[in-house]
Amino acid sequence: MEEVFDKLRTLQDILSDRISLEHDIQEIPKVLSTQEELLARLKKSFIEKNQDYEKAKISGEEYRGLLQEAESSRERAEKNMDSISTQREYEALDKEIRDATEKEQQYRKDLQRVERLLSDLDEQMKQSAALIEQQEQDLEERRSGIKAEVAEKQNEVEQLVTEEHELSPGLDSEILFKFERIIRNKGGRGIVAIKGGVCMGCHMILPVQFANEVRMGEKIVFCPYCSRILFYEESEQGEEDFFDTEDAGSLSDLDDMDEEDYDIEEEEEEEKVNIDYDE
Repeated sequence: MEEVFDKLRTLQDILSDRISLEHDIQEIPKVLSTQEELLARLKKSFIEKNQDYEKAKISGEEYRGLLQEAESSRERAEKNMDSISTQREYEALDKEIRDATEKEQQYRKDLQRVERLLSDLDEQMKQSAALIEQQEQDLEERRSGIKAEVAEKQNEVEQLVTEEHELSPGLDSEILFKFERIIRNKGGRGIVAIKGGVCMGCHMILPVQFANEVRMGEKIVFCPYCSRILFYEESEQGEEDFFDTEDAGSLSDLDDMDEEDYDIEEEEEEEKVNIDYDE
């Protein structure tokens, strides 16, 4: 069994590295999401500004037409002043001139406001277009870098898988499956020592009979609390006192543990990373 434990300890490091790499491969593309969201917002803002610009252009043309009408109306009224013959005609023309002049001034102000808006929008669109172009360039460069980074990590994963296969002969496939699940859910530690009757993984005190079973080392034993594989390691204080203690507990409630009892918090297990190593 010592040879099996040695294999498992070596395999633990390999599996931990592979799982970490697989997680990185899964997470690396997510760094692009921020840049992609920013680029999408920039493009949306550019489109909105362009729409505002087109609306402002239409308003500007309308104000130019109204201004031209007001100017023409005022000029006609001013020319007709030379041909009036009554006070009433004078008053009517005078009012027409004043109304046309007021409209002319208002339309001119409106036109100037629209022209300023068009100038501001045009400048904003130029800046947005330049920023979009830069972001697209940065994003493309980042995609290329990520592609190379992912490919490199996938190669590392494949190398680790090869090492796993070299260690796997002689190890039960079901044990290996559970072992990997434990490592995924227990921070990379799937096999731990038991010292002084205490599991070094979860630091729970184990029943004497159970601890003795681990000490005998005749088969692979899982911690009933954290589900890690256990191996015996003598503590600095020695084991004599521990193994003579009568009230340390028993295995009466652990004897009937079936396969499901060794599963690692199945309902809370993270989704297993699937990678096609043949790609």
